[in-house]
Amino acid sequence: MSAPLSQADKDALVAAARAVQHRAYAPYSGFHVGAALLTRDGKVHCGVNVENASYPVGACAERIAIGAAFTAGDRDIIAVAVATDAPIPVMPCGMCSQALFEVSPELLVIASGAGDQRREVRVRDVLPFAYQGEGLTPVEPKSETTR
Repeated sequence: MSAPLSQADKDALVAAARAVQHRAYAPYSGFHVGAALLTRDGKVHCGVNVENASYPVGACAERIAIGAAFTAGDRDIIAVAVATDAPIPVMPCGMCSQALFEVSPELLVIASGAGDQRREVRVRDVLPFAYQGEGLTPVEPKSETTR
């Protein structure tokens, strides 16, 4: 999947996000979000938003999908589709945009609203001044055998 995504690839990714959207746990806002991440080798990992009465404890669909991909050992993510029933396509929130930017500043974001109205942009354009770790001291990653 090194070439740009075809329209069929984009449609399939949005369909995957829509397929899980109804599984969201959104008893407080009623705002159901489905997300689907696509890896370079064609795998799709999904997530839904999970709310909590203590609002900050909730989690967004995009970050849950990132966790699913990483748990499966897939880190080469090239695109994300975000599906809602909002009248206009909704981009990932700032927290999710930052998490997606960390995965890849070039990641394609496909937001799909009601009636499958869409907006596409690179995540670097959703969050143009994303934090890139300035000021952090690099830490040597542990090998899998020492964990």
